[in-house]
Amino acid sequence: MKKALLITILLPMFVMAQAEVGYKYVGAGLAVGLAGVGAGIGVGIAGAAAISAFLEKPQEKVWYLIFIALAEAIAIYGLVISLMLLLVV
Repeated sequence: MKKALLITILLPMFVMAQAEVGYKYVGAGLAVGLAGVGAGIGVGIAGAAAISAFLEKPQEKVWYLIFIALAEAIAIYGLVISLMLLLVV
């Protein structure tokens, strides 16, 4: 299952990279895509842990939101890197 998923995602990217589309566009797409996937996984794990911890100690809800916001920041970093690749390079 994982191999098929990787092949269907990575193969078109490699084909486009070979077709002289421009490496900065592929890099920008990878930066946003992988950062989004990483942020999604992080928010999923942190959100599940925050909800279970919130049930035990509801008075600490600010800390739980901070942990979720830190996981969401990964996607923003990917967006910044992609903009730097497209605009600066």
